[in-house]
Amino acid sequence: MTIELTIVMPCLNEAETLADCIQKAQRFLKSNDVTGEIIIADNGSTDGSQQIAELHGARLVNIPKKGYGNALKGGIEVASGTYIIMGDADDSYDFEDLMPYVIKLREGHDLVMGNRFKGGIKPGAMPFLHKYLGNPVLSFLGRLFYSIKIGDFHCGLRGFSKEAYHKMDLRTTGMEFASEMIVKSKLNGLKIVEVPTVLHPDGRSRRPHLKTWSDGWRHLRFLVLYSPHWLFLIPSIVIMCIGLVISILLISQPVMVEGIIFDIHTLMYSSGMVLIGFQLLVFYALTKIFAVENGLLPKSDRYNRLFKYINLEKGLIIGVIFLIVGFILSYKGLSIWKSTDYGMLQPTDTFRVIIPAVFTILLGVQVILFSLFFSILGLKNTA
Repeated sequence: MTIELTIVMPCLNEAETLADCIQKAQRFLKSNDVTGEIIIADNGSTDGSQQIAELHGARLVNIPKKGYGNALKGGIEVASGTYIIMGDADDSYDFEDLMPYVIKLREGHDLVMGNRFKGGIKPGAMPFLHKYLGNPVLSFLGRLFYSIKIGDFHCGLRGFSKEAYHKMDLRTTGMEFASEMIVKSKLNGLKIVEVPTVLHPDGRSRRPHLKTWSDGWRHLRFLVLYSPHWLFLIPSIVIMCIGLVISILLISQPVMVEGIIFDIHTLMYSSGMVLIGFQLLVFYALTKIFAVENGLLPKSDRYNRLFKYINLEKGLIIGVIFLIVGFILSYKGLSIWKSTDYGMLQPTDTFRVIIPAVFTILLGVQVILFSLFFSILGLKNTA
C-alpha cells in the first residue's frame, strides 16, 4: 500500500495533549480518505509519552539527539509518505483541518506554510512579544533578506514533499530549523505557498519549550548568517562609498562646512572607512565560498562566475599595483622630508601624501592575502 501522507509530530513530554493530537490526525485521514501514517518523533520524554503514542496506534521513533530540528529530521527521515505534514504535539494546531495543505501539495507545491496571522490567533494562544514583535520582525527580515513572500516564518504547522525535503539538505538542529526550511526552499528554487491556519492555546500545564529571547536570537542569527549579502556586502559598499567620497574631497585641500573645517584628521578616518569596507567585502566573498563548499548554501550561476572573474593571478596583479602606488607616494613623502634636511614638517601638507601612501600599501597587502585565501577555498572550482 502506497502511503500518500505522513504526519510527523516532534514530542518532548507531551503526555497531556499527545493522545488528542493523534486521534485528531487519525480522524482527518479517515474522514478525507487519505492513506497515511502518524509518526511521533520522541526526543527523550520522561512522562510516558512513548507509551501513549504506541497505545493510540502511532508509529514511535526515538530520537536520542536533543533539539527540535533533530527530532523532526529523525521523524522525517523514516517517513514513508510522498508528502509530510509536521506539527507540534501540544494541541495548538487542529490536525483535523489539514486538507488545505494536502490540496496544495497535490497541486505541485513543494512547501506549504501555515499563516496564523491570516487564519486567526485565538486569545491566549501566542504571547504578546511573539505576536507583536518577534514573529513580525523576524518574518519581515526573512522577506527582506531572501525575497520570500511569506507572512509567518515560524508557523509550526507546514507540509512538504519528501523529494523537496531532500533538496533542502537541512543542517540545523534547534528551533532555527523552521527558518532554515523556508530559506533553503527559496534558495533551491522550490515552490512555496501559504494557507491560513488557526492557532489555539496549547493544552499543556507546563511552560512551553520555546524560549523567547534565546530561540529568537537563534532564528535571527540564522537569517543573518545565511544572507552574507545583507550582513557583509551591502554594508561594505555603503561604508566604502562614504569613505571614498570623503577622502577624494579632502585629498587636495581642507573642506569647510558651516564653519567647521575638515582636514587631514578626517582624511585618516575616511581612509580607515574604505579599509573597513573592503574587509567586509572580503568577509562576504569568503563566507559565501565557505557556505557553498560546505553545503550550507546551494551553488548558483553567479557563484560559478565568481571564479571566472576573480582569481589568484588577477588579485596578485591588483595588489602589487596598489603596493607600487603606495611605495611611490612614500618616496614622494620622503622627498618632502629630505627637502627640509629631515627637519620639522608641515603636517597638513605631508599627511596628504603619507595617508594615501599608507592606505594603498595596506590595501595592496589585503588584496594579495585575500586572493591567496580565496584561491585555496575555491580550489575545487579552479582545478
